[in-house]
Amino acid sequence: MMYQKFKNNIGGIISITVLTIFFIIIVYPLIWMIISSFKSTNEIFSNIWGLPKTWLFENYAVAWKSGIAKFFLNSVYVTVATVILTLVCSCLYAFSMVITTFRFKSILIGLTVLGLLFSPIVSLIPLYQEIQALGLYNTREALILIYTAYQIPMSFFLIHDYFRSIDRSYLDAARIDGCSDLRALALIYVPMSQPILITSAVLTGFYAWNEFSFALILVKNDALRTIPTGLLFFQGEMHSEWAILLAGLVISAIPIIVFFAFAQKLFIAGLAGDGIKG
Repeated sequence: MMYQKFKNNIGGIISITVLTIFFIIIVYPLIWMIISSFKSTNEIFSNIWGLPKTWLFENYAVAWKSGIAKFFLNSVYVTVATVILTLVCSCLYAFSMVITTFRFKSILIGLTVLGLLFSPIVSLIPLYQEIQALGLYNTREALILIYTAYQIPMSFFLIHDYFRSIDRSYLDAARIDGCSDLRALALIYVPMSQPILITSAVLTGFYAWNEFSFALILVKNDALRTIPTGLLFFQGEMHSEWAILLAGLVISAIPIIVFFAFAQKLFIAGLAGDGIKG
């Protein structure tokens, strides 16, 4: 008994130690970036590990005025629009697959989920030609449509599985009360599926915010660039101003960090398959 207790304690200590090491490895570069963004460029190289002698908050103002503002706002627009459009399409599609029965339904679902296996970069050339033909080249809407198309399979997979776990009697009762299927979706299924919807929103938003290849190829206008490609050109302009560049990187990371911090409980619940299911 004592040996088993000692063995469990040793296992717990090892697990905590390993997790702590991984946490430090992941978080330390972020902390260093934040601290260094308040230094001058000379101080970054002369005092690389220490705290700033003078905290230069104006670095953020300079970075914002130097072009980060337009990149930031473009990314917010593209990300929010992508998340909303992806969730709306995925919810409608998943709900229709749950409440209806028809021939080849399983094949259609399988083909949709099969989209998870395809790498977006493989379709870069045909999508470029299609966007050109549609007259959407050099627009943010082109990115929104492409991001949505590639995120629907994942969101559908998560949402469909969650919708299917909700007791069908809720829908039957709503229909008896004269509620339409769309109204039942909006008033019953969506509120009961908040954890998985938040999970899908976080994963979709993270992809849309950080996607680089399509944003680089399909948007050439500097005023329409998103954060990933904008930072590439911003780095070229600020190649000798590392403090300003680091401030720009911190600004670009803030939305995802803040959003995940507030949504982490529902995000984890969605991944774990928990939440309100009646």
